[in-house]
Amino acid sequence: MSHAARNLVNEVLSRKMTREVWADGYKKVLPVNVLHFDLSAVLPAVFYMFRFGHRRGRGRFLETYGPREGTLAQRRRKTTVEAVASALVQDANEFDGFADEVEKAILGDLLLCFCLENRSYEPGRVKPVQRVAPTHYMASWIDLPDNVANLRFVPETIVAILANQENAHIHPTSGRTWFPVVGTRGKSIFEKNILLKAMGPGMAQTGALDNYDSDHFHEKESTTVGLDQLLSIRLAQRLGSAPKKLRGADSRISNQRPIASRASKNCSEDIRRFVRDYALSVPRHAFVEMFESCIAVGLTTIFTSVAEIVLEWKNSGKVEDPKFQRPARLFVDCSSGVDRRLRNLAEQSMDDYMRRIEPLPVAFMVLRLLDYRVRYDRKIRKELKSLKIEDSPQADEWIEFLGDVLHGRHARADFIWDDMESDAESLAEDVREDYPRTAHLLQNEEVIPNPVLRLAEGIVRLQGRVPRERLYALVGSLLYVDRPNGLAKKRRTRRMEPGRASPRSRQVRSVVLTDAVLEYLVHSAVLPAGRGRTARTVSLAEFMNKIKKRYGFYVDAAPPGLTVSNELLQQNRSFLERRLRDLGLMIGVNDAEAMKRLKPRFQRRPPHKAARVTESAR
Repeated sequence: MSHAARNLVNEVLSRKMTREVWADGYKKVLPVNVLHFDLSAVLPAVFYMFRFGHRRGRGRFLETYGPREGTLAQRRRKTTVEAVASALVQDANEFDGFADEVEKAILGDLLLCFCLENRSYEPGRVKPVQRVAPTHYMASWIDLPDNVANLRFVPETIVAILANQENAHIHPTSGRTWFPVVGTRGKSIFEKNILLKAMGPGMAQTGALDNYDSDHFHEKESTTVGLDQLLSIRLAQRLGSAPKKLRGADSRISNQRPIASRASKNCSEDIRRFVRDYALSVPRHAFVEMFESCIAVGLTTIFTSVAEIVLEWKNSGKVEDPKFQRPARLFVDCSSGVDRRLRNLAEQSMDDYMRRIEPLPVAFMVLRLLDYRVRYDRKIRKELKSLKIEDSPQADEWIEFLGDVLHGRHARADFIWDDMESDAESLAEDVREDYPRTAHLLQNEEVIPNPVLRLAEGIVRLQGRVPRERLYALVGSLLYVDRPNGLAKKRRTRRMEPGRASPRSRQVRSVVLTDAVLEYLVHSAVLPAGRGRTARTVSLAEFMNKIKKRYGFYVDAAPPGLTVSNELLQQNRSFLERRLRDLGLMIGVNDAEAMKRLKPRFQRRPPHKAARVTESAR
């Protein structure tokens, strides 16, 4: 359906316009593609972008560790952990004693356990390799996935949020910031950038910043790295150099920020404080797990905040003031699915939220249609230039301008509405034979008087189930579903529905805070505010109030629209207390609420000589 429908839309809107609007998201409000991505593969790409200041192109992993014969797809399928281990043992100096089959199998198991991941997380040494784990900075030299676009612009968004620059694209910086990009004013990037410093022990620059083979690992300091890190280093060293930049203008890192400025600021602050205070004191395995949880929490909060803002904009044409912006409010199952009643409540809360954001693809389509029409309207272009309304890095004014056109408050709105009305009529005539319901919707002014909304609704219907499925895939990726350090779990259920003879099977999700997420949230909550130097303890009530207001996670209270008995709320709170005690994160000598205090399992250790950071860098 989608391909045939797109051809019909091409004939009405033109091929160029269809190419721009036949998508799923809108990068000026959410720079991430509305598609599935793997969060575990994001960090190596982030390391690369901080180090080189541009997006990564194709490297030499497939050429070095894969077969030479066959098509590209065949070579990818045959590039397995077993093939990587066979290539590594050819270097007798580094892997002496691993040439025999048993030892080579052990080496393959080590690679699969620590460094590489198979497609769909499949076990075994003969499955295609698809991801590299962020064990060390040198993992950024390994071009997995081979196409950086498969990460859906998530690394670029993280770099843009942390770098906090004012240009349309990220540029080399060397000022007072915890996360400089490339430029360092004489000092190594591995000394200035706190993330690269934490994840690149033993690394140093020995050549020009723009040389892809100028980063070297000091073998004399190899005692400071673990076996898993050393394996990643050896994997990368065999490649000879880091991948070069992506060809063309797409190599630049977009500095587009999400429209949810409050959630973006909170995400940047959380990452900066967590990396700065714990990267050098928390054991690396635990740090990476909690850091990925930190990213999952931040990105999820950004997305849910963006969804709330865009849906409100569709109704009012205004972008919500940052101080009123909020993420989705979701009930959290603290029993991890053990208590069936709590699990069902969390699944109901998530189902309600997913139903609430079902109009989101239509809102994105409205934005794309208006964006195209406004950019190619000569009079509006002159007005935008005189008013100096920019759409990057923050697009609040631009989105409000589109909102004025959508709701008829702009002088040129009638002309754009007329164009949209004409397009809707033409499209209805073309699709009437194959899609009569969509044609009726496109011409039904009584149901949807606004022609922009009517055309957007019609095109989304012609796209079929794809926008909804991709939206679900993005939410699942952000929540890091069913991962040990993720935010949610899913399960398949069967239930009878009216009008059906057999039960319907479907997947349901629920927000569940794993141990890694709980540890991250507690370690973040106890950090001192501002420039304070000493960690503090927080009460359990204060902790639950913080995660409710900052991230929208409801534990001992019912989110709006969900009815929960006090008995179940207290039960949920008891599960949380028990888990915090088991993790060694809560102390309390009696049942008094004031005596239930949270403490970190690891002590903070900020950089020895922390540079003064400007307010913009924060």
